Amino acid sequence: MSKQPYVLDASALLALLNREPGADRVAAVMAGARISAVNLIEVISKLIDKELDGPTVVAGLSELDIVVVDMDRPQAERAGLLRRETRAIGLSLGDRACLALAQESGSIALTGDRAWAALTLGIEVELIR
Repeated sequence: MSKQPYVLDASALLALLNREPGADRVAAVMAGARISAVNLIEVISKLIDKELDGPTVVAGLSELDIVVVDMDRPQAERAGLLRRETRAIGLSLGDRACLALAQESGSIALTGDRAWAALTLGIEVELIR
């Protein structure tokens, strides 16, 4: 396992929370992992779509050993600039927020989205399944 920090995509954190395939990989890197506030919005939204109680969702997420990183202007610019290279494989704003944070911090982006394997951005990406 790498000593490099990890940045979780929403799909990775959801895999952990929903006990989906790949959850064990996410659990193994949770200590010190980070997530963009944009991806946290995605996670909360998906859980709310499952009819879970909002305050309970927020309370549960706050107990996780993960650092939530606010999106600042440099990250927003990076995410916007990644659009050209990622549009063809359908990456979302949240996907690009994760990649921008990983790029900025020299971290590994952890995702459950297999499309990311096709990326050649100089950003290390690891698939959970």
